[in-house]
Amino acid sequence: MLPENLRSLDVGEVGAVVAAFDADAITGGRFDRNELTIEIASAKIVSVCGFLKYDQKFVRLSTVTGVDRYPAEPRFEVVYHLHSIERNQRLRVKCRLPGTDPVIESVTSVWRSANWYERETFDLFGIRFLNHPDLRRIMMPDDWDGHPLRKDYPITGSRI
Repeated sequence: MLPENLRSLDVGEVGAVVAAFDADAITGGRFDRNELTIEIASAKIVSVCGFLKYDQKFVRLSTVTGVDRYPAEPRFEVVYHLHSIERNQRLRVKCRLPGTDPVIESVTSVWRSANWYERETFDLFGIRFLNHPDLRRIMMPDDWDGHPLRKDYPITGSRI
């Protein structure tokens, strides 16, 4: 659930509204440096993002990226940065994924701009996005082995 101290803040109202929309969706949250971050259960990402876009007016998806927390488990985070142009508010949404099979539903059905961001995250971190319209490498060559932004990726590359 969203921490109590967020409910009294203007921007924290978004977190409280999301909790009212689907109480099981929020797994955590914090307000730090004047920015709100909410953590969402990965199974609920598409429904929550649809709610945030259409009901809460976060119409702009600024970016989607990944974080590798190796050796901690859950190892990966997928981070979405949202912007409500109408209210001039920003929101960070995070989902945690296991290291063994990092898979999450694609949000391209909500924001078409997620297409390239998700491809980049797939290519560099190896996080797969289910129902993505064209999930293939975008930065590295097709025959490249591994995902270079993973913390266990060899920094010297392969020796020839």
